[in-house]
Amino acid sequence: MTTPTPPARLQAWRDRAGTLPPALNAALEACLARPVGQAECADVLDLLAMMGCDAPTQAAALWFALSRVDAALWQAEAPRLPEDVRRLVEGQQAAEQVWALHAQRTQDGGSEGLRRLLLAIIRDLRVVFVLLARQLARLRAAAALPEAERQELARLTRDIHAPLANRLGIWQLKWELEDLAFRHLQPDTYRRIAKLLDERRADREAFIRESLDELGRALEAAGIRAELAGRPKHIYSIWKKMQRKGVDFSELYDIRAVRVLVDTVADCYAALGVVHTLWPHLPREFDDYLARPKGNGYRSLHTAVIGPRDKTLEVQIRTHEMHRANELGVAAHWRYKEGGGADAEFEAKIAWMRKLLDTRSEDEGTLAADLRTELMEDRVYLLTPRGEVVDLPHGGTVLDFAYHVHTEVGHRCRGAKVNGRIVPLTFQPQSGDRVEILTAKQAEPSRDWLSPHHGYLNSSRARDKVRAWFRRLAHDANLAVGRAMFERELKRLALPEVDLAKLPAHFHLKNQDELLVALALNEISAGQIARALQEAAQPLDDDAVPLAPARPTPARDPGALSIEGIGNLLTTLARCCQPLPGDPVRGFITRGRGVSVHRTDCASLARLARRDPDRVIEVNWGKAGAQAYEVDIELRGYDRKGLQKDVTGVISNAGTPIIASSSRAFARSGEVEMRFALRVRDFEQLSTLLGRLLALPNVVEAHRIGGSRAS
Repeated sequence: MTTPTPPARLQAWRDRAGTLPPALNAALEACLARPVGQAECADVLDLLAMMGCDAPTQAAALWFALSRVDAALWQAEAPRLPEDVRRLVEGQQAAEQVWALHAQRTQDGGSEGLRRLLLAIIRDLRVVFVLLARQLARLRAAAALPEAERQELARLTRDIHAPLANRLGIWQLKWELEDLAFRHLQPDTYRRIAKLLDERRADREAFIRESLDELGRALEAAGIRAELAGRPKHIYSIWKKMQRKGVDFSELYDIRAVRVLVDTVADCYAALGVVHTLWPHLPREFDDYLARPKGNGYRSLHTAVIGPRDKTLEVQIRTHEMHRANELGVAAHWRYKEGGGADAEFEAKIAWMRKLLDTRSEDEGTLAADLRTELMEDRVYLLTPRGEVVDLPHGGTVLDFAYHVHTEVGHRCRGAKVNGRIVPLTFQPQSGDRVEILTAKQAEPSRDWLSPHHGYLNSSRARDKVRAWFRRLAHDANLAVGRAMFERELKRLALPEVDLAKLPAHFHLKNQDELLVALALNEISAGQIARALQEAAQPLDDDAVPLAPARPTPARDPGALSIEGIGNLLTTLARCCQPLPGDPVRGFITRGRGVSVHRTDCASLARLARRDPDRVIEVNWGKAGAQAYEVDIELRGYDRKGLQKDVTGVISNAGTPIIASSSRAFARSGEVEMRFALRVRDFEQLSTLLGRLLALPNVVEAHRIGGSRAS
């Protein structure tokens, strides 16, 4: 039987597809009329169909191929195509950036960063399936390419595509991508292992048949219904095991392997008993991934025995359901085969991607909703001038980037360029941006970088490095800065003199000096000082009323928190986000410490919820959190266009209602004075608000005036 010519293959695929959506039908017609590499297109469509990809994904694969050979056709047709098809084509075009970076990279890697960058810049992850299918189709035909091009294609496959297929669990593509890349990158080693396999193939196949027959009879006699098959071993995985164990081909026991599929978990252990009764087992070669599943969810029994003819044999036993889950990627072999780890956000994205492997279990509306809601990226992936990938938490600034590259780069940072354009140090770049740090000769961080109100640093790692730099300064210098900051806080909050001796114990510090140094290093924030001052302040007269009366910590007041569906239960306020009365909060049931109360936007709570969603409960503030206070504040600064709008915007975003306001401009000096009557919860909210206002351009002073009254 002769193989159909490429046009015939495409035509045959079209004919057997039946009624096609317009976008796919138009793409096929255009491909049949143009020189787009029809053999590759037909191969890609076959692979996408095998993976169960939907029609928009198949159409997008063809439209991308067309866009590369006929840009005018794509420009004309794109506006008429469905939005998801356009998005899928744009995703493939975005991936070209990663391929270009891979070609520029140095030999020592960056591949993991490039894989993460790929997932970050692709907003519809069905694109990954197209990329994998096209790469495999190209590799299958790579023998006809020039040597240099073939080598680069194989390296790209080894570094990017094969690990992604492995992480997704698309074994049908994964093993072939690995084997073909290995064949082109190390042809001599590939041929040697292939020759060893071929020389013993007949003997090995006869041994497997004999083992299956003997095991099948034993299982049938035990009343266990099972499906048995030989387990293929691929050349690349054989070579990897030889390298990992430092052994020769002849010493690999699992070249001969069988797989047993049964109905229930009980049958798994029953079948294991039959195997160990039938043949002697190797005790050190037994793994029970049913009782102790791998961290990635992989479940199976693995054992090695001395089988027929006294030859070693590997036996894997699992249920049909486990096998389907493992083959579709739920097991995610990548963690233990590649020896790497992944953060929770990245694992969540991979888990979502695996669900797309079986689109038949999802209706199109649910899938579309997933595409819009599940792809919230928690990290950004940025490029150095040399094309290396650096990942930062979402919201990281260019100054965070500088400290991530190197501590000294951060200390000497004086500016930054993003995609060639100079930006302020507070600028937050997006995934795919190229960031260049401008440095001075001397390291000279600013204490303002530690202030959360100024927005220079959003990662704790970078802030710790700045604190360490200032900690190396003379103790007396930090002490003087801390004292000045403390006195400035008293003045801003319009408080009377406070006995400083009362405060160190509040922060579990030994003395006043430790407190002031901690304040200078921003280990204690101005907001925390404000809360302590609120508890320590006592009214001296009618004109100096503290902002709020002293009261018990809300978490210890049985009336302060209401836990949905649960009676009296120990509650503690989470130290990570320090919720206050009035904050939207949720609870997390801890082990042995009752309910930990977090703000709803707390990153720590988000991580806990992803890990144990059933332990998150609803919590509401009770009457203890209902009290609020009116307070007057004053701002002074140099007038500019939009200043008042910026000020009121900061106040509104802080959740502090404005009761009254007034402003006065001084034309001769160009200054402006603004006064606001606000409703706030406590000192900490007021202190945070004043800090944010003072960080605005042209604002030179922001402080509380007069007293306050409860409302």
